[in-house]
Amino acid sequence: MSDIAALFTWVNMRFLLQGLGMTLLISALAIACSVVLGTLISVMRTSKSRVLRGVATVYIEVFKNTPLLLWIMFTFFVAQLPPIGAAVLAFTLFTSASVAEIVRGGLASVPFGQYEAAKSQGFSGAQTYVLIILPQALRNMVPALLSQFVTTIKDTSYLWGAMALQELMGRGMILMNSYNSTVQIFAIFAIMALVYFAVCFTLSQIVRAYQRKIKQARAA
Repeated sequence: MSDIAALFTWVNMRFLLQGLGMTLLISALAIACSVVLGTLISVMRTSKSRVLRGVATVYIEVFKNTPLLLWIMFTFFVAQLPPIGAAVLAFTLFTSASVAEIVRGGLASVPFGQYEAAKSQGFSGAQTYVLIILPQALRNMVPALLSQFVTTIKDTSYLWGAMALQELMGRGMILMNSYNSTVQIFAIFAIMALVYFAVCFTLSQIVRAYQRKIKQARAA
């Protein structure tokens, strides 16, 4: 027990928390950028232009059918971006394909009558999307977007192996190299697992609570 107790120093905990902060920062930036890019791709996919629809479809299919690690390696080793920039760009490009599908589903959930009502009031196509359709669709997209955020948080664990970026997994691996005891190494693994679980489970509970709230609002 003394071996395990020796792990719980302020220096070690701060070291891991800094890694968690990096994990959350990269995940939040990637999701924010993915929402913007994913929305654009989704609008392109529903466009009347065959070219725009084709570009959006190719984009989605390419990123849905290739591994995330490939794009992490590409942005870091081929594009030679700084680690944080490479990580955010890779996750943004990859996640935007999924977000585009989420946005498309959200847009499809808005009754067609809303489009007609906006048109009758003289709104342009862009105004209709920005002022009327997207705000309504966003309410339906929030649970799926939060779930995607959870997935992104877990996937940041690739970054240590791919580019030695010191997010939570990376900091944990560095900490493990400071100890020789099998018990201590196992304990560090357990701590990392608990941190990932606590963050992701909390977000999952928020998703469930929000979904219940939506159902109650619709039933009222």
